Amino acid sequence: MRQEFLTIKEIAELEQKSLKTIRRAIASNELLAEKKGGNFYSVNKEEYYRWKTADHKINKIPDRIKYFNKNIEYQDTKFINILPEMKIIDGWNNKNNKNGLKFLDLFSGAGGLSCGMVMAGFTPVYSVEILQCAVNTYKKNFINSGRFPNENIETRDIKDAKIKQNVIKKCKEEQVDVIVGGFPCQGFSMAGNRVVADPRNSLYLDMLEIVKQINPKFVVMENVEGLRSMLNGKIEKMIISDYQDIGYNISVHTLNAADYGVAQQRKRVIFIANNIGLVNYHPEPIFNENNYKTLGQELERFLYIDENKDINHIFTNHTEEMKKRLSKVPEGKSLYKNYSDAWKKSPWNKTSCTIKENHGGVNIHPKLPRVLTPRELAALQSFPDDFIFEGTKKWQLLQIGNAVPPLLSKAIALAVYKTLKNK
Repeated sequence: MRQEFLTIKEIAELEQKSLKTIRRAIASNELLAEKKGGNFYSVNKEEYYRWKTADHKINKIPDRIKYFNKNIEYQDTKFINILPEMKIIDGWNNKNNKNGLKFLDLFSGAGGLSCGMVMAGFTPVYSVEILQCAVNTYKKNFINSGRFPNENIETRDIKDAKIKQNVIKKCKEEQVDVIVGGFPCQGFSMAGNRVVADPRNSLYLDMLEIVKQINPKFVVMENVEGLRSMLNGKIEKMIISDYQDIGYNISVHTLNAADYGVAQQRKRVIFIANNIGLVNYHPEPIFNENNYKTLGQELERFLYIDENKDINHIFTNHTEEMKKRLSKVPEGKSLYKNYSDAWKKSPWNKTSCTIKENHGGVNIHPKLPRVLTPRELAALQSFPDDFIFEGTKKWQLLQIGNAVPPLLSKAIALAVYKTLKNK
């Protein structure tokens, strides 16, 4: 039978590179691999050929950043009240509650951004994501449920010229109003004073090119809070300059998901841009430290529910000794003293710490002697209970940890909607 997977050793031999080099590519997510146990990884042949043909010496962005000294005019951050709409608009449970605005989701992952956009009444037209388990999750929750009008979900690399043209053609035909996306930022890094060339940073340029071709009214970009300080602020300035150069007013602000009803401290930098001459508004906070939704309020409904794999409520099989150790960890502390955000037990009556892709970093249940299940972590990300994640438990956790909290996305989408509505 034809072999469909390659080992790290086989790839190293084919590429005439060291095992260390291949492992580094896997660690940086440049080459996607599946861990089989210990230090053993396998790589799908199709993924290997994608990685092999990628331009690993791409230098467009590093050169641009290195010499980027342009003075940038920052817009003052302005906010708009979205509280009434947050309460009454429900496009997730009421599929007829649509506002007539269409969107494209790039680097969609499992669909956190899309989920919030749909909650706000927007209609998805196209989605692009390379991770197959995330694509399966997206299809299950958007296409199979009838929330997506068609099957325009691409599962290949957006750098593929044919895929890119398909996306542009379809979105022009559908007259997409908004493009949303959380482009990877890992490629924006430095070694000493030198900007590192990384194939992932080309994805930012791909998104910019798609925006330029489709020319939507609005663009929303999400990324980690640390992007604002990357390379002494040059990354942020470059993004603002790039969008100004193609005719967009653009503003940027750091938002905390807890301010919009998410039971989690999760700060994200949000760029909002439009090309129709409007002021960009970010959503005004709805909650504050005095009334944040707590971990206990979100997880109480799961306390007495048995394990149910159909809804991602999958328990971890701890030893009796581990259960005793977990139960003794004080709230707000970690199982291991040297790790502040790993194996942490967030307080029941406070917001959760940030959910991360490696099982939340790992999150210990405050009331039960176990770690949180994928379903509980998804709830702390504000996903609806009927939003089901595909793949093994490991891949479910990866998708949940990488996702944009839907309630944060909904708040941003409503700010865009009200800006358009009130123009």
